[in-house]
Amino acid sequence: MADFVLGIDIGGTNTKFGLVDKKGKVSEEGSFPTHAKEKIEIFLAELKKATLPILENKSIVGVGVGAPNVNHFDGTIQQAANITWGDNVPLKKLIHDLFDLPVVLTNDANAAALGEMKYGGAQGMKDFVVFTLGTGLGSGFVVNGEIVHGHSGLAGEIGHVSVNPDGRYCGCGRRGCLETYVSATGIKKTVFKMMADYTRPSVLRDVSYNDMTAEMITKAARDHDYIAIKAFEYTGQIFGQKLADTVVHTSPEAIFLFGGLVNAGDYLLDPANYYMEKFMFKPFKKSVKLIPSSLMEKNAAVLGAAALGWEEFDIK
Repeated sequence: MADFVLGIDIGGTNTKFGLVDKKGKVSEEGSFPTHAKEKIEIFLAELKKATLPILENKSIVGVGVGAPNVNHFDGTIQQAANITWGDNVPLKKLIHDLFDLPVVLTNDANAAALGEMKYGGAQGMKDFVVFTLGTGLGSGFVVNGEIVHGHSGLAGEIGHVSVNPDGRYCGCGRRGCLETYVSATGIKKTVFKMMADYTRPSVLRDVSYNDMTAEMITKAARDHDYIAIKAFEYTGQIFGQKLADTVVHTSPEAIFLFGGLVNAGDYLLDPANYYMEKFMFKPFKKSVKLIPSSLMEKNAAVLGAAALGWEEFDIK
């Protein structure tokens, strides 16, 4: 019987999971709403219910989890901006008690970086960065072939660098964080800004804030909607400036972009790449590739969390 690691990717909106063998093949997978604004007990009950059918009669060696604001060293979620389960949630212990299996946790973007390194476009690379553009913005750094955790276990949270100290309020309690502009949530806010700034017609004017999604905005851009295109240009400009800053820190070979917002393709990538090069420190110009994840049709964070599990549990 084949052995599997249960890989889990906890996002601000949805949680995805899958059974992953040692070669990175996902045999069964699924998802459910994260219930990020409810009590964690609701999330745990849903996780158990959703995964139970795929765990039956399987040889599971452990659980790998990627989640926002995870302290890799102590297995807690610390003050996550988009998940209100508490300031210091002992998630590793809770999931261990739920499944009675070994558990390893890391930041969700770190998990995506591991997935990219083990199974995706970063195979063979030793220095790269992954940005995950979902409900919020996550980032994972790989330097000399190793994930950067830092002294606190929370290194690399580029989503919470400041774009404007007097800007949009962030779920973390600060103002002007990058993820309030560059994320599925951020671009919704930008669309409403653009609809206020411009009088041009747009299909998005008939959609309420709560009903609007990044997918709708992407579709509108593809249909040549002026407001949607301007929203992506604004998003790409802010992102590109911060990508240029990011490059200075670790001199990556490539920056990989993962998440639903990346499905906008050139509407996001073209302005992001343009402004990254425009604001780049001269020695780094034209030296860094900005490319979508090669795992877009899969789940890099699920694969990465599982890969971390295979490494941590040292299964031969």
